[in-house]
Amino acid sequence: MAFSGGLSFVFVTGTFILFLALKSAEGGTQFVRKVFNVKSSKHDASHFYFDTLPNNGKHSVSKPRPRVFNVRYFGAVGDGWNDDTAAFTMAWKAACEVRSGVVLAPEGYIFMINPTTFYGPCKPGLTFQVDGVLMPPDGPYFWPKSVSMAQWLVFFQVDRMTLTGDGIIEGNGDKWWELPCKPHRGPNGTTLPGPCDSPALLMFFWSSNLHVSNLHIRNSPQFHMKFDNCTEVVIRNISLDSPALSPNTDGIHIEQTKSVGIYDTNIANGDDCISIGAGCTDVDIKNITCTHSHGISIGSLGAEQNRRACVSNITVRNVYMKDSDNGVRIKTWQGGSGSVSGVTFQDIEMDNVRNCIIVDQYYCLAEECQNKTSAVFINDVSYINIKGTYDVITKPVHFACSDTVPCMNITISEVNLLPSEGKSEIDPFCWNVYGRLETETEPRIRCLQEGEPDSVSERFRDVC
Repeated sequence: MAFSGGLSFVFVTGTFILFLALKSAEGGTQFVRKVFNVKSSKHDASHFYFDTLPNNGKHSVSKPRPRVFNVRYFGAVGDGWNDDTAAFTMAWKAACEVRSGVVLAPEGYIFMINPTTFYGPCKPGLTFQVDGVLMPPDGPYFWPKSVSMAQWLVFFQVDRMTLTGDGIIEGNGDKWWELPCKPHRGPNGTTLPGPCDSPALLMFFWSSNLHVSNLHIRNSPQFHMKFDNCTEVVIRNISLDSPALSPNTDGIHIEQTKSVGIYDTNIANGDDCISIGAGCTDVDIKNITCTHSHGISIGSLGAEQNRRACVSNITVRNVYMKDSDNGVRIKTWQGGSGSVSGVTFQDIEMDNVRNCIIVDQYYCLAEECQNKTSAVFINDVSYINIKGTYDVITKPVHFACSDTVPCMNITISEVNLLPSEGKSEIDPFCWNVYGRLETETEPRIRCLQEGEPDSVSERFRDVC
């Protein structure tokens, strides 16, 4: 019988394991494993890998073969109790040093990891594959005292990296949500003062060409995923899941990030389904389900009043929202500067949603906020084919624009929103908003002013 094949090896703390794969002419594959005990005086993480076999026993010239660095080979226990941080750090460093390296958290194990930053730059093609379960320490009382409580897993300055797998990232968020300084968690419905840091689960800083796919991320103490100062980000086919009353558990938050695609994703959480912060441009969001969330939000913007907040070229399409506190929202603080422009919300289905369409330029987290004259300029926003039902507790359409900086070039077409219960319809609210109705709407939006205001200061027209 004729054979062709290849070999791979693992070097693990004094043990050399040789894997020989022989492929017969009849198409079957036989694997032979040889184990050799050797002495090593140096703990070299670069040798801890399982080198996958080439197809048909031939090396690929155009695409390097991935090298898989299984965290179990680096000492990870995976029992959900022992600290596996060191094993993940070593596996990351080893994979980072080779092209097409893969950090593998295998299925069948629960890995407890303390707060960690995975640093780049790395060789191209790095993959972090989660097929098992990853989780942080179980609540604030088990959190290491020497590290920040604001973040868990951080990826810093990585390029052309993929985070994927069929596994689960479990946030153990319930004990964080119950802290008395969280909203509505203090005695008699109050909120106690004091620091109340809670970790975002996954954070990406100063990174580019990122792909995140297929994962199930749940019960985050705070934001599930956050991207800051990144470019070329694609998120596809992931699931984010936290209870409706879990505070500050934004699903996906992007800030100072450009060229983003978020596709085919289901999000159920207790805050913004997707939030778009200052400095974001060229964002495409499509085929999203948001359940019991605070909707898809641009903002809040303008809180840092010494910095312009600029957001442009945002497209949100084919979204289903159910039982959410908001639908599609733009929220800004008084006293801010900058602009929101080139935004399209299209093909949105609402199911018992409050504030289906809302622009709030008086966003404030305190009981009283001082009136200020400057504001973020909102211009060129389109609402197209937005249909479904609204919760009658709030108005289905709410445009509260700045007294001094009007919202301009607002286009509304094919809006058909009906009360989810009862027959009474609620009239929309408009304040200082200008634009045009391209079709009849339900409810009728009579308060939208046509054209442009008589005079608009030039400093509001080109602010970014």
